Amino acid sequence: MGAMSATPEVPADPRHALPIRLNVDDSDSPSDVVDALFLGRFATGEQPHAHSTSLDRVKPSATLLPSGARVVRAAKDDDRSAVLAEGEGWTLLVSRWSRGADVTVTATEPELAERVLKEATDGAKDEPEPQPENVTMGFWYVSPRRGPHRTTRQIGAGTWEEIRPNYTAPVADAMDRLMAVTPDDITGRLLLLHGPPGTGKTSALRTLARSWRDWCQVDCVLDPERLFSDVGYLMDIAIGEDEGTPRGRWRLLLLEDCDELIRGEAKHAAGQALSRLLNLTDGLLGQGRNVLVAVTTNEDLERLHPAVVRPGRCLARVEVGRLTRAEAVTWLGREEGVGRDGATLAELFALRRGTPGVDMPHPRATDSGLYL
Repeated sequence: MGAMSATPEVPADPRHALPIRLNVDDSDSPSDVVDALFLGRFATGEQPHAHSTSLDRVKPSATLLPSGARVVRAAKDDDRSAVLAEGEGWTLLVSRWSRGADVTVTATEPELAERVLKEATDGAKDEPEPQPENVTMGFWYVSPRRGPHRTTRQIGAGTWEEIRPNYTAPVADAMDRLMAVTPDDITGRLLLLHGPPGTGKTSALRTLARSWRDWCQVDCVLDPERLFSDVGYLMDIAIGEDEGTPRGRWRLLLLEDCDELIRGEAKHAAGQALSRLLNLTDGLLGQGRNVLVAVTTNEDLERLHPAVVRPGRCLARVEVGRLTRAEAVTWLGREEGVGRDGATLAELFALRRGTPGVDMPHPRATDSGLYL
């Protein structure tokens, strides 16, 4: 008897591999229903091609609907709105939140999906007139609804010449060199600013973003403790290309107040987080990527992990300290209120406003340039 040959199984049609059911209860919002309805034609294969984009800022007058669109569902919740529209061979979902929006199109052909998406979003982006004193900064965070997300804002930043008197002489000299850095000068990939609170670390980095804006995009990570514990989040931020960012442009990731991540016992306390930070700055993870990392901390240098401060890793390592008494008196224009040990920038702004003390309110950004 000859050997029996098995008939190869034919893969199931994806349209029948996963039955589509919509179960709705009182925990679902109308927007959730709109989202689910949008997936129907894509899931069945009737419209197998999808294109999408995100807009950080949308003009209030923009409908994000192409000509001839027929709205079949519209819902508005407290924090977002959703519109489901359709046309010949395509379906479109617009999800608006705050000032931004996500737009997704499914269609029978990829060219049709691309064309409808372009028509829906053409001219819809709200781009404020750039001001010389402003710099565009990105802000990364993980959204419960949308996952890793980046938004941008125009941030006011003084020139280095304007804020240089806010720093004691050794710090000002070190920052002179850092402000003048170009891509050809980059050796290490880590910038470390450490020192007591209220000495102007954040203000210096905002001005650095302005000084480098011709060749470097600065992004602030709002949840750095999650960044290095979530590999997917890290890859999205550090490895992925930003839409619209010119190839070859450098990126600076700003991580503020990362004391737990880089202090001496961090390897034990933070697990793989410190290793991933170091790998991003000079390991395989950062190879071939124009990525710099700036870290601010209130810790003393002696308490930082030796791997963080080793020679060759840091492009700059600056201890931002108090102004001396003579410098503080010159800055303030009087001796009254200045101790013999000098003062921090925060203390000087408080004295200028006539509100000395530890529990003083933060000054307005226009007064201090966000000195903390």
